[in-house]
Amino acid sequence: MALIKSIQAREILDSRGFPTIETIAILDNGIVVSSAVPSGTSMGAHEAVEIRDNQKNRYHGKGVLQAVQNVNAVIAPAIIGMDPTKQTLIDQTLVNLDGTPNKSKLGANAILSVSQVAMKAGAAAVGLPLYEYFWQKYRFIAQLHMPTPIFNFINGGAHGAGNLDLQEFQIVPASNKTYSVALQMGVELFFSLEELLIAKGSVHSVGIEGAFAPDLFSNTDAFQLLLELISQSSYKLAQDLFLSVDAGANYFHKNGKYKLRDRNESYSTQELIEYYRNLNQQYHVFAVEDGLFEDDFEGWKKMTAELQSQMLIIGDDFLTTNKTHVLKAIQEHACTAVLVKPNQIGTVSETVEVVKIAKDAGWQVVFSHRSGETTDDFIADMAVGLGGDYVKFGAPNRGERVAKYNRLLKIESEISR
Repeated sequence: MALIKSIQAREILDSRGFPTIETIAILDNGIVVSSAVPSGTSMGAHEAVEIRDNQKNRYHGKGVLQAVQNVNAVIAPAIIGMDPTKQTLIDQTLVNLDGTPNKSKLGANAILSVSQVAMKAGAAAVGLPLYEYFWQKYRFIAQLHMPTPIFNFINGGAHGAGNLDLQEFQIVPASNKTYSVALQMGVELFFSLEELLIAKGSVHSVGIEGAFAPDLFSNTDAFQLLLELISQSSYKLAQDLFLSVDAGANYFHKNGKYKLRDRNESYSTQELIEYYRNLNQQYHVFAVEDGLFEDDFEGWKKMTAELQSQMLIIGDDFLTTNKTHVLKAIQEHACTAVLVKPNQIGTVSETVEVVKIAKDAGWQVVFSHRSGETTDDFIADMAVGLGGDYVKFGAPNRGERVAKYNRLLKIESEISR
């Protein structure tokens, strides 16, 4: 079996122009693989810690040279010589080297870059595509299938232009569509949305995940715009596609209340739950992600109890791909789906464990990009190999997002042969 001969990290840029880490692994049989890690803009308080240099005179403090050094000087000597197919052992070595509960010593960005490149090296060493390697290694599903894409069409909150509170207004093709048909639907509607915004004389710049950030006056306006878009298409709402929302409630949570521009008064937790209930009734919103503040745990329990029969309740900042948080949410019935982002926890093995826990509980699993992305398509293979129900890769119009959608097209063609 091939062994890891070399590990070398370097600083590259993500889709926002912020530095991030790419790590290259060379095996003793000559195989070379690389993996780059993403970074978030709207980040949960309980995420694993990424290390930044904080040197104001360089990349506005966003540099990652220390994290790169941690890979090259601390992690690499411990990993060189290991069998890349021993993912759990490699990841445990990384966790032990760091020794902190939140990866704050070496940095989750440094650690994940090595964890991901090891997984790629393991797949290459045994001659399997990465998605199939995931599937054969963990066997969470009996047969490979394609996840349903969740397309980001309108950005607000921390990802938008400052005039909408909710973070993402999404379109989700029905799950009975093949992936290629679902992608076609998303692209066609995205083109049509641009045409509609131009016809209305609206500003149609895009947010950091590629979705449009138009000059609308309220969150309701965004939903109405999507209804108009769908009504002008050949697709039927609640038949061919559904609406979904990433509320990103941390952004508009102030002093124990929630402030939306849809009305003058702030919303209590119960009132915001009613707001989401109304969205479901009016606009067929089938899922709400991060509908409440990440530490409003009792509120999450209420929201799940009252809305789970009507929509998916997805935890992102609330759960941060963290086993402890997911187990608690399962026990307390505080969610029905988990958003999976490997860099929230820091290793492939810990991410896999969260997916298994969620699946065993009967939850839906949504694999997600980050706002600061690279062209690495690791997350697409992971989603297929671990049996993800949905993938959330942003708008279908920017290279770092399209790379992942295109990777899924290739995987679909391979598993449908």
